[in-house]
Amino acid sequence: MALYVQKFGGTSVGSVERIKAVAEKVKGFRDQGHQVVVVVSAMSGETNRLTDMAQALNDDPAPREMDMLLSTGEQVTISLLAMALQQIGVPATSHTGAQVGIHTDSAYTKARIQRIETEDLKADLEAGQVVVVAGFQGVDEDGNITTLGRGGSDTTGVALAAALGADECQIYTDVDGVYTTDPRVCSKAQRLTSITVEEMLELASLGSKVLQIRAVEFAGKYNVPLRVLSSFEDILEP
Repeated sequence: MALYVQKFGGTSVGSVERIKAVAEKVKGFRDQGHQVVVVVSAMSGETNRLTDMAQALNDDPAPREMDMLLSTGEQVTISLLAMALQQIGVPATSHTGAQVGIHTDSAYTKARIQRIETEDLKADLEAGQVVVVAGFQGVDEDGNITTLGRGGSDTTGVALAAALGADECQIYTDVDGVYTTDPRVCSKAQRLTSITVEEMLELASLGSKVLQIRAVEFAGKYNVPLRVLSSFEDILEP
């Protein structure tokens, strides 16, 4: 039995149908006897929608209030995915960043994770639950909701994998791996079978959107095995 942390981005959970597909994928891993923690982003387009509403009200909204607002996107997704899992017979519990014990500094809109308390999360896993966690968010020492910046759900996934000693952190997206260039733009892009942390950091610094730079830094620092997979292909085994 292995422990996997699986992160699904906004396009992977962009509709009810896609959330159902994610639930089936997670069920496949659990049916094989694995423990699974799922980290999700807001549904595709939701963060932009919330940002637009905020700016329609205030052209310079307070960072604290933006974090309060934007963190709701992931809260919608975790509850919907937990419901989808329960519907197909998989016991699941949803958690916000605060509930799962992700503590950050107070740098609103670009907070950094300082520590993660894993006791409750581990208890849920031992009880047979799939734990569904809101990416992109945490809580500071004063109890204020914070967010980790765009792409922060990747960082949440890698940080949880490090804290739990997971066997692998799987990043599910709309491409099936890391390519030499964007395969959606260049038909000659080649998929890489493996890549070092240093090479991935260089790609990220050059604008690659496959993984957030901070997530790659976390993976390198804590030796977390990272794999990029497609949400739209049936891949159950590493």
